[in-house]
Amino acid sequence: MSVEKVKQYLAQFSMQDRLREFPVSSATVELAANALETEPARIAKTISFRDKEGCILIVTSGDAKIDNTKFKAEFGFKAKMLSAEEVEPLTGYRIGGVCPFDNPPGAKVYCDCSLKRFETIFPAGGSANSCVALSCEELSRLSHSECWVDVCKNWEGA
Repeated sequence: MSVEKVKQYLAQFSMQDRLREFPVSSATVELAANALETEPARIAKTISFRDKEGCILIVTSGDAKIDNTKFKAEFGFKAKMLSAEEVEPLTGYRIGGVCPFDNPPGAKVYCDCSLKRFETIFPAGGSANSCVALSCEELSRLSHSECWVDVCKNWEGA
């Protein structure tokens, strides 16, 4: 199971206790927010896009949406999400549990600045009923993020 993979990955950093598993689904922003009893914006959703070498994973706040103009300006091509069949082979995780760490080669991670509003954020933990409590700095470090980007809209002023 992918959640076990995430536990092992986090154990390298003595952070395995940050992984939370729920008796209910956390596969969407709304479900994760309900399971955590927190606001949806603090859920760090990982969105997967196709690129030339594999995929790009953008970790953004739960209330943000990809801005196609900003995406194209940052990456030089139009945003095209992975198909359902491509997600697990390219990210290492199933839909609903895609997390931004311990991904296969060819999956590049970027963190969106929409997350920086929060002290603690919650990316998925490798399954459709788990998450990890992290700071933005920890997320960036653990995910080996290429850099922080500004490719989202609808979160400013929230």
